[in-house]
Amino acid sequence: MRSVEGRWIEVADRVLVRRHTELDLSVGLVVGDGGCLVVDTRGDERQGAELAAEVRRITRDPWTVVITHSHFDHSFGTRPFLDCPVWAHEGCRTDLVENGAAARDVWARWYRERGEDGIADDIAGTEIVLPDRLVTGGAELSVGGRAVVLAHFGPGHSGNDLVVHVPDAEVVFAGDLVENGAPPDYEDAFPLGWPAALDGLLGLLGPAGGTVVPGHGDPVDRGFVVAQRAETAAVAELCREVAAGRMTPEEAVRLSPYPEETTRVALGRPVAVG
Repeated sequence: MRSVEGRWIEVADRVLVRRHTELDLSVGLVVGDGGCLVVDTRGDERQGAELAAEVRRITRDPWTVVITHSHFDHSFGTRPFLDCPVWAHEGCRTDLVENGAAARDVWARWYRERGEDGIADDIAGTEIVLPDRLVTGGAELSVGGRAVVLAHFGPGHSGNDLVVHVPDAEVVFAGDLVENGAPPDYEDAFPLGWPAALDGLLGLLGPAGGTVVPGHGDPVDRGFVVAQRAETAAVAELCREVAAGRMTPEEAVRLSPYPEETTRVALGRPVAVG
């Protein structure tokens, strides 16, 4: 049995981030008066159960879950939190229905090939839970009397990114729209939409700033997001140029702010030109 790992960071009044060594993942907890909100549930049922137990060390209040996007490391750990409302973008549910089982197989195999059979077994045995509260553009929740805003600003890191804004604490949980410590992941991304999604996120913060919690890595400030927005805009422009035949992939790699592998994945994503 592997030991529980992780640490809580309180980034604002009763707004906490739990940081995990595995995949450098960040998940969130918003505590109100008589209720709490869990932001993402980790990557399998065992990890979800560990997270649920750690949340219970903080509060015994009823919880609601919100999933920032459908990728396994953020959504596969939901079963131990039931029964409760599970919020997500409508595209998250669609992706889990259409691709969740295949993703489970892929990631179980990925861990097994690296000799991490325990994690592989946990993923393979996980039941994928579908969200039952679906968001199209946005929604507002009351979490123990605290307002929490859910917002979708179009496709970016995925087609179903949902950010979680806690206005009274000036905190935004960004999911993988923001990445700290590694280049953004473009595997399922929409490179041309990503900068606009970050514009929407920055609009939630306002000029005074605040704290942004990435899906991976430690919390960051507004300046970090502004810089990453500029980088994703540069990649978007390179994708346009290559798709239009005005630049070779090799030239784009040379000009990119990100490593070659990241840039080539971005260049391979569908791009609408015009």
